[in-house]
Amino acid sequence: MVTSMVRTVSFVAAAAVIGILLYLQVDIIHRGGPVMIPIVMCSTFSLAVIIERLYYFLSLHLGADIERFFRELRDAVEERRWKDAEALCASWRGPVARVVLAGLSAREGAPQEIDEAMEETAHQEMPTVERHLRWLSTLAQVSTLLGLLGTVTGLVRAFQVIQTKSAGGSPVSPGDLAGGVWEALITTVAGLTVAIPTILAYSYLASRVGEVQFQMEKAAALVSRWRHRPEKPVHS
Repeated sequence: MVTSMVRTVSFVAAAAVIGILLYLQVDIIHRGGPVMIPIVMCSTFSLAVIIERLYYFLSLHLGADIERFFRELRDAVEERRWKDAEALCASWRGPVARVVLAGLSAREGAPQEIDEAMEETAHQEMPTVERHLRWLSTLAQVSTLLGLLGTVTGLVRAFQVIQTKSAGGSPVSPGDLAGGVWEALITTVAGLTVAIPTILAYSYLASRVGEVQFQMEKAAALVSRWRHRPEKPVHS
């Protein structure tokens, strides 16, 4: 827990440094005002989470590879080749294999004990599968709100210029309002630019979570059915 908090605080600090540097060095970001700093931080967080989650799901080898895993597992389970089945699960990275391995480890127990072992393992694996997804949903909403905040602060700045010029009896030119309008428009565009891809990435990654959950249930059902089949000679 402490390590996770330290890692999070370190990443927040790094994102803040990136936001401040870009705000100071990039003219278009500087024109968006100070609100651009947290927007850049949100984009940094979002990009990091998306890359990490894509790599995680890619490493699970879902698709054709998982179907090959199920074919080999089904053959081993139906023929009671427990060592082969366990070796297959041990060589396969991911929560699906660990759920199966939990069921195989409890195969000498009652059917209910086998199901409970797999269900408990599945519950333990789900937090890892769903890790950081709530961050994406939150970042998308916060980015949109920050863009709206920048729009409001930009308009406030523009009206302050109008008030100041009017109080001094000076005419208000379009150039006087440009700074506030720039701030309003840039922050709106920046907030939406971060929020839209983040929402799309969240939807895609949430579908991958559902796919992993389905594969775990499929694997648990495959292991549960072996007790209802007639015994076959043991080859290992």
